[in-house]
Amino acid sequence: MIEFDPRVLSYERVLAIFFDQHKPTHRRGTQYRSAIFYRDEAQRAAAEKAIANQGLIVTDLEPLGPFFMAEEYHQKYFEKQRR
Repeated sequence: MIEFDPRVLSYERVLAIFFDQHKPTHRRGTQYRSAIFYRDEAQRAAAEKAIANQGLIVTDLEPLGPFFMAEEYHQKYFEKQRR
């Protein structure tokens, strides 16, 4: 989950970073799926627009629901990959 202050970083910028940092065309099962979760209709519309600009992708778009933190060994994935 990403927390951000929209006064500092726009949701559209978060989406741009999201698509810049991973390959949204690869489906590796639901466990490792690419997904965007939105809080409200404005975020949903922005996400739909960002997805449409990506071409053929498999990123799911779903309303935000209960969030469960992954096990510790799944945390800080990008930091661990850069070693």
